[in-house]
Amino acid sequence: MEEETMSPGWKTMDDFAPGIATNRLPATDRLAGTALRLAFADGSATRLDFRTGAELSADGGPAQPYEAVPVREDLLFLGHGHPEEPRRHTVTVVHTGLGRALRITSTIAEEAVPGEPRVAQAFTPGTVEGTPVRGEPPAPTRELIGRRALYRYSPDHLYEHVYLSSTRYAWQCLVGAQRGHGDVDLAATWKLADDLYVFTFREFRIPVAATWLYDWAARRTVGTFFGLSGAGEIHASPGGAHIEPLGTVTYPPGEEPA
Repeated sequence: MEEETMSPGWKTMDDFAPGIATNRLPATDRLAGTALRLAFADGSATRLDFRTGAELSADGGPAQPYEAVPVREDLLFLGHGHPEEPRRHTVTVVHTGLGRALRITSTIAEEAVPGEPRVAQAFTPGTVEGTPVRGEPPAPTRELIGRRALYRYSPDHLYEHVYLSSTRYAWQCLVGAQRGHGDVDLAATWKLADDLYVFTFREFRIPVAATWLYDWAARRTVGTFFGLSGAGEIHASPGGAHIEPLGTVTYPPGEEPA
């Protein structure tokens, strides 16, 4: 147990994760035998060779597990760990229809720092090599601010989200192991295209962060929680929900949240 990051009586990832992927879209093995080359805005590049439907090699490295979830025909949520750096996990959202990608890297700090989330996240937009590039590159957006919605992950997992500002969101559990719990955590939202967002959050009370792909038009989410269990073990746990919008707050001009 990470005492410095865990509030007494607070549920861990072990408590809420079981069953939270019930409403998640299924993964695919269609990438087996293919390769994906990505170039990123920071000057880095990567080649992913999908050896099978479950294992890939990154830049000629060792085989490692991955999952690919098709959110739309031309939109993939691709997640994998790093055998040489187990405290790091990468999600890459690949939009082949636009030739664009967004890499989200989550990293668990070796030591907790009071007042800061234990898991940090970094965002890097990129392009898909060999695919025509269209539209605007992925970028931070304020479009979720003021929205309120329910996220139904399973019959036993129901959460409410309120998007407060460009860096904060509030949540509470209505049904599930965390019922009665809620908090305001650090968050970031990136826009990929109309009604397509990457939303992430980093919790203060437990050492976990999450990366979500929102298809707001289809009212679906696909995501991954990454962090430490109650016993201090590193875990990446899948999740997915149906979105049920509750409304949107409109702020007076000049008085919008930060």
